[in-house]
Amino acid sequence: MAEFIWGLIKATRPRQWIKNFALFAPLIFSGLLFDPSAQTKALWAFTLFCGFSSATYLLNDVFDVERDRLHPFKKKRPIAAGIIPPILAVILALAIILILLPFAFKLSSGFFLISVAYLILQLFYSAYLKQVILLDVMVIAAGFLLRIYGGVLAIDAHLNVWFLLSVTSFALFIAIGKRRSELTLLEGQAPKHRETLLHYPENLLDILTSMFANSTWLTYAFFAFLQPPIIARTVVSTFLVGFDIPFAEAKYLMATVPVVIYGVMRYLYIIYEKKEGESPERVLLSDRPLLVTVTLWFLMVVGIIYFLGA
Repeated sequence: MAEFIWGLIKATRPRQWIKNFALFAPLIFSGLLFDPSAQTKALWAFTLFCGFSSATYLLNDVFDVERDRLHPFKKKRPIAAGIIPPILAVILALAIILILLPFAFKLSSGFFLISVAYLILQLFYSAYLKQVILLDVMVIAAGFLLRIYGGVLAIDAHLNVWFLLSVTSFALFIAIGKRRSELTLLEGQAPKHRETLLHYPENLLDILTSMFANSTWLTYAFFAFLQPPIIARTVVSTFLVGFDIPFAEAKYLMATVPVVIYGVMRYLYIIYEKKEGESPERVLLSDRPLLVTVTLWFLMVVGIIYFLGA
């Protein structure tokens, strides 16, 4: 029984919930981080998406059960290992979806539509789109965008289009890096586990990885530069009393760009040198330099938006 319960928990992939933290981006960049009402709505949105994503992972593992049994790591997944019967996984997934959708509608009609779109997209991805070259990684990126828009609609916020482009580039960078690492890890056996890898030559993946690595930090730099200026008169005036300097032109978010560039370079190192990009969430939690980089970026963003401009 203990093995079965642990298998159920493992099959819902709680570690993958880290992706759903994208729903908090609108809360942070809209200036509502310390608004109790917005906090509650964002937390509800995050919780609901964790449920929806777990349901899609259960369905995905049912679709991929035969391939997973041939994979060196995925064969240990509860459904592939025979701990969880596929029919039970389907019933559990449908139950989660049917229970949570009314709560999504109660939170916001827009959030409800985003949730339905996400579920439909993931169903098509598991059933077919993951087998279509290029479209497979674009669906992964779309999943991140839907999370962002889910967070936007949950708290009725607005985000700069450059930030959305940055998220898209980042998601494509992660997805392509995942494919590149899978091709390296599985070597000659790759097509048996994922047919699309047969059509992804290494040089194409290298070009796409480089392309989206560049677009990630460039679009973020545009976002940081074009954000409405943050005025830090209370901070600077302490040191520069009597000086008439156009502080309104300051672009303090630009200070976070080098951190983002380092993060991109570190992830490229992980893909090509450490060959560990197959599981991005595991990389984030296990690679200390990358974890420190993400934490530093978060602290800088919050400090600049909420304290430097106070």
